[in-house]
Amino acid sequence: MKTTHNSLTALALQKFKKNTSGVLSFWFIALCGLVAVFAYLLAPDNSSNANQMHLEIHSKKPGFEVLMLTIPTKTYKTQSTINKLLFGSNKQQTEIPILGYSISKNELSIQTYTENNSTSLTKTYPLTLFNEADISTYISSKTFYLGTDKYGRDLLSRMLIGTRISFFIGFIAVFISLIIGISIGSIAGYFGGKIDAFIMWLINITWSIPTLLLVIAITLALGKGFWQVFIAVGLTMWVEVARVVRGQIMSSKQMQYVEAAKALGFSNFRIIFKHILPNIMAPVIVISAANFAGAILIESGLSFLGIGAQPPTPSWGAMIKDHYSYIILGKAYLAIIPGLAIMSLVMAFMLIGNALRDALDVKN
Repeated sequence: MKTTHNSLTALALQKFKKNTSGVLSFWFIALCGLVAVFAYLLAPDNSSNANQMHLEIHSKKPGFEVLMLTIPTKTYKTQSTINKLLFGSNKQQTEIPILGYSISKNELSIQTYTENNSTSLTKTYPLTLFNEADISTYISSKTFYLGTDKYGRDLLSRMLIGTRISFFIGFIAVFISLIIGISIGSIAGYFGGKIDAFIMWLINITWSIPTLLLVIAITLALGKGFWQVFIAVGLTMWVEVARVVRGQIMSSKQMQYVEAAKALGFSNFRIIFKHILPNIMAPVIVISAANFAGAILIESGLSFLGIGAQPPTPSWGAMIKDHYSYIILGKAYLAIIPGLAIMSLVMAFMLIGNALRDALDVKN
């Protein structure tokens, strides 16, 4: 008779696979992760922060199409593929929306884009400005699949690159919270006594301060900026991890395997990090998923208030801030699109957290 020996990890994985919402959330998060990594390769506007402005075509609806003249630049620094993947192209080419063009002698004449049949301006450029003999290589039809924002920037490109901001804030904030929370919670739960009383006092003080207010205070102390926001959010999320780890260790340190480790003369550090923590990581993993979603919401709120990621960094919260007034102007999609992105990513992390909780619950 053949027997199958399944580890707890394999059993948890089997239960997780049966949770449809959890599996779908996992693949959605994986897709968003790939988009975050390869954002500049996928974005139609691969300039740094997708900050190519065209004020003539601001606030256009999704699917807007226009002829675009690209004027080449001759002075730019050579970029490696990795640098371009991480920071976008530094080749700042000038793009001009046009209605039409004509070539006469050694000049290119264009009619600039205008709305409502307004009289367009005519501009001329010498053909020597363009390297190719065929001028049509510099004139192409460009489609803005999600429209343009109030500065005429491609909304799709900024949404794709904004995914990177949300993922970075989640990963860094959760990483910081895990390091601080696990360390402090382990010390409090294992040693107890006055150490536990002091740490619990510190946790309760931190817990009593509203999260957003604490993040604002830390951000103002560290200064406005990309990394400052990430650190500030991480420094406010460790208390939940610490409380969970403390409670789990307090109930686990009386177990027989801990007593056996002490009898063998193992150090306290080894007992905590080699024996106890691997057995109590299930609730920590679940709370990390919730913290990931919370970090995205906090960063979006800070950006909406103007103290998060600073312009021209494409943050979803900042996009809502820039365009929430357009809701009453008939262009609500400018605020709704980034709002839906925040909602869907946060919901995916909450659903995967619930699925992990069910899968890792040994009582089921």
